[in-house]
Amino acid sequence: MDLNLLRVLDALLQDNSVTLAAERLGTSPAAISRTLARLRRAVGDPLLVRAGQGMVPTPRALELRDQVAELLRGCDDVLRPGAGFDPVHLRRAFTVQSTELLLVGLAGTLTDHVHAEAPDVDVVFLPEALEGGPALRQGLVDVELGVLGGLDPEIRTRRLARKTLVGVARAGHPLLEGRITARRFAAAGHIGISRHGRRLGPIDRALDGLGLRRRIAVVVPSHTSAMLLARTTDLVALTVADWLDDTIDALGLRTFPIPLALDPVEFGMAWHPRNSADPGHRWFRDRLAAAVTAAAGAGPAVG
Repeated sequence: MDLNLLRVLDALLQDNSVTLAAERLGTSPAAISRTLARLRRAVGDPLLVRAGQGMVPTPRALELRDQVAELLRGCDDVLRPGAGFDPVHLRRAFTVQSTELLLVGLAGTLTDHVHAEAPDVDVVFLPEALEGGPALRQGLVDVELGVLGGLDPEIRTRRLARKTLVGVARAGHPLLEGRITARRFAAAGHIGISRHGRRLGPIDRALDGLGLRRRIAVVVPSHTSAMLLARTTDLVALTVADWLDDTIDALGLRTFPIPLALDPVEFGMAWHPRNSADPGHRWFRDRLAAAVTAAAGAGPAVG
């Protein structure tokens, strides 16, 4: 049966009036009368009969009223994205490719919040080994999280936080004694952080503009290893401001402003558009964004 016929039947059985049903559906009484005639032929019952100035439902119409209303609600749930979604019933694992710095700061909070709403949802974090490849397009990764780049053209993104780069060194480091100038900063031994072994970056370009160079004494693949190395040497590393403060204090490290004009670091997340309207995926993206912005001390995430 035509779904529009069911909508007209529902309106008629709710209002017991051709005129009121027409107003409810935004059409004319004549159109409703024609549809009522079709319904009577289809059902084999008059459905509504005249009673004085009004109309009353037949016993068959009363039987159909709740069934039709429930059927329409079910159709609307099918056709309306996310209708009836409740994360408590979600059984799913979401895969997140994340920069290690973000992972360390938000994994615990994220999993606590996710499990509070969806106890059967698991989160799998992957290193950035697939960064810049078709992992999102191929469905190997649900969400990419970090400093975004090299994405396929159709990929959707959402900005999460802007953070300032700061230096980090052990407590008592000679650099922390007195004003930190660009020259003193450049003269210190540095720890480079790169999964690909790259030694130069924005800091080196900024120093070069001042006629300065720094020595990158060692390159490590992660922020964690950089902080552990800075803890026991006179080398300095980099991190972002107001992130992992408790960890930095526990390691006996101190942060300091970098005396250079540097752009802030932009953290965001990316996903494939096939998942944009999926209610479970959308719910997880919202929880992930909330965890990042809360940990970063930022305002609401920008869609």
